[in-house]
Amino acid sequence: MAKKKDQFETKLERLEEIVNNLEGGEAGLESSLALFEEGVTLSKELSEKLEEVKRKVEVLKKDAQGKLKTEPLAGEEIPES
Repeated sequence: MAKKKDQFETKLERLEEIVNNLEGGEAGLESSLALFEEGVTLSKELSEKLEEVKRKVEVLKKDAQGKLKTEPLAGEEIPES
């Protein structure tokens, strides 16, 4: 699992580098376009990963008998298996 975390953090760091380069305005038009395209791709991948993780998060709640039960985050449905 550490590998996935490293991949996420590496992609996030790369996206930050791209943003800094684009904000600096020193890159030429073609270079800026390539950086922008790479940034959009990374942003989409990171967003998808965050949504995947969000779906996996569960909140523990006590039922009427005081027993702990799991419930989907923010009322999301858990698919039946």
